[in-house]
Amino acid sequence: MVKYPKMREELLETLRSLADIEYQHKVWVDSDYPPGIECDCFDEAVHFLYDDTVLAENPNAAIGVIIENEKEARLMSAVCQAIDLVFEALGTEASDEEYIKSSEWTSVVEAASKALQAMEIQSQEAVKV
Repeated sequence: MVKYPKMREELLETLRSLADIEYQHKVWVDSDYPPGIECDCFDEAVHFLYDDTVLAENPNAAIGVIIENEKEARLMSAVCQAIDLVFEALGTEASDEEYIKSSEWTSVVEAASKALQAMEIQSQEAVKV
């Protein structure tokens, strides 16, 4: 259980977008938004992870708040570290297309996929209890 389940769902949505390269090309680069979404871009994910939560700075502090345990904290740390490496390589002013075409981007997609998979399993198990 987490204190803010709606924020957890927003985190899962953020991870879904970071884990899906096809979505990134279609939505972030081509601005072809799915129904119900008016705007989405890499900056939205960064804003959520780095500004709206403590996940980038101290993921352990989010345990019980929007993540459930130390494993999820480690997974979120890996996502943020992968993003940090992209920023180290390209800076923070590159376009979404430049970010997702960079060689460092693969690590972001892989870390987000791994975190998403583990967190969705955790969420499903919590519902069963």
